[in-house]
Amino acid sequence: MSTGTDFSYTLTRTLDAPAGTVWRAWTTPDRYARWAYAAPGSVEMDVRPGGAWKATVVTPDGGEFPMTGSYLEVDGNRLLVVGMDVPGRPAPVSMSVELDEDGPRTRIVVRQSCDTAEERDMAEQGSTMLLDSLAVFLADGSSG
Repeated sequence: MSTGTDFSYTLTRTLDAPAGTVWRAWTTPDRYARWAYAAPGSVEMDVRPGGAWKATVVTPDGGEFPMTGSYLEVDGNRLLVVGMDVPGRPAPVSMSVELDEDGPRTRIVVRQSCDTAEERDMAEQGSTMLLDSLAVFLADGSSG
């Protein structure tokens, strides 16, 4: 049986925005909804360790997928560890988002461990789409 550490991924990008702007995009409900494929008005965030979050993700075919979880670690403008509730699992699945500011740019690293290769591949695909969308959101200049 896997311990969840055998199937992990790490994605790294450099974004053309300072860490504070990237942080606000990830932790402010209205900004998050604009780039993270969330249904308008569905995002709620209590960004503190133990605080809850929820969002309804809209798939490309128009389907809606409600998601919930909590914040496991919060270090403003540097680290966000998000717990995601998965039906049938006793503990949340965690994903870390690390920010490292380099002048006007930010290096973002997203990490997640999964229980199976299939889960990892699906999670990595979803995180790749999120990072692509975040980069576009930050580039359009309205994220400030």
